[in-house]
Amino acid sequence: MKQKNANNSSNGTGSNGRSPKRKDGKIRVAIVGVGNCASSLVQGRYYYEDAKKDDFVPGLMHVELGGYHVRDIKFVAAFDIDKNKVGKDLSEAIYEKPNNTYVFQKVANMGVPVERGMTHDGLGKYLSQIIEKAPGPTADIVNILREREVDVMVSYLPVGSEQATKWYVEQALQAGVGFINAIPVFIGREPYWQRRFAEEGLPIIGDDIKSQVGATISHRVLTRLFMDRGVRLDRTYQLNFGGNTDFLNMLERERLESKKISKTNAVTSMLDYELDPDDVHVGPSDHVPWLEDRKWCYIRMEGTTFGDVPLNAELKLEVWDSPNSAGVITDAIRCLKLGLDRGLAGTLVAASSYFMKSPPEQIHDDVAFNRVEAFIRGEDNETLVGTEKAKPRKMRKMAAPRTRIIASAAAGEASGTPTPAAAPASASTAAGKGR
Repeated sequence: MKQKNANNSSNGTGSNGRSPKRKDGKIRVAIVGVGNCASSLVQGRYYYEDAKKDDFVPGLMHVELGGYHVRDIKFVAAFDIDKNKVGKDLSEAIYEKPNNTYVFQKVANMGVPVERGMTHDGLGKYLSQIIEKAPGPTADIVNILREREVDVMVSYLPVGSEQATKWYVEQALQAGVGFINAIPVFIGREPYWQRRFAEEGLPIIGDDIKSQVGATISHRVLTRLFMDRGVRLDRTYQLNFGGNTDFLNMLERERLESKKISKTNAVTSMLDYELDPDDVHVGPSDHVPWLEDRKWCYIRMEGTTFGDVPLNAELKLEVWDSPNSAGVITDAIRCLKLGLDRGLAGTLVAASSYFMKSPPEQIHDDVAFNRVEAFIRGEDNETLVGTEKAKPRKMRKMAAPRTRIIASAAAGEASGTPTPAAAPASASTAAGKGR
């Protein structure tokens, strides 16, 4: 069942165990994982608290979104396992090592202690070498969420935290809290979890946050440009490296399965034909400590134009990784609160498609943007509740090229070596063997 508006919500607002709606106009937020991303999110809330309604703020759709200003976000709970952070005020913990992101705002004491969270599989081989777990038992998460009347839980757990993510999702469901899954563990896109949230009358946005202008969105847009201009994409790679704990954690390749799936599908979903898996490589490459929270991305795309003539494109992108997604999460928080206000349940389609790399439905970004604007106006309240049939992708079969110009030949462009417009039949056959 798809919910098109709040009136046909499966649960309305009365059956999710939440307290009656407050009238203070605030969005009460709990953060899971007080790392660089949490630091940028909290800093940004205070950096823009005095922004005017009609100001252009980089990274935000609107200063005031659906009636909620940036300053209406109120952080009331935070959970972590790092002894450097647990027990400290959130305003202090966001600057503690190993956090190393750009500091653009000093935050005054918030009166929000960081509570001891659940570890499960959240601490991998490399992170455990630099993070010492805080002593003591796991806090009573459900009770804290209820007592502090949390509306939205944001999960910033490390990549590969499959069990820890599902554990926190269960806490949110028990407490009657909406959920934003900012990491590549598949929750919002999965029918099982869609049903669970629908049964509790709660919305979710997921999975795996897109940055404002990051590697994935840049690669998606270029891939779509190739599609729209009729260039066949033959092969591509996206290489990423950085100096934060995210990249350190991802040196443990066993934790990367869902991350690679998420980033790869975000790109290839822009095509209406299949690429051989051997012709697509998207993923993190290495950890370079001196880069700190900066990320460097290299994208290469090799394509074919009219006449089977090669066209290659390369992009280098340098960003501060965590501020790059903080504005997106700020908008997602406010959209999720609108879903709560309207009694929507299940995965919010428009918001997930625009804000996330792995939503239930991959929608072209310009279309998804317009749908989020419609959602904000109350015109597009579509949700997925886990009972829908998956929409089949319409795929084309690409015409076989008469000539196959391999990468080494195309590389002649850079050296000034002329590339023949056509190859002899024997060379064409040899180059195309097995393709």
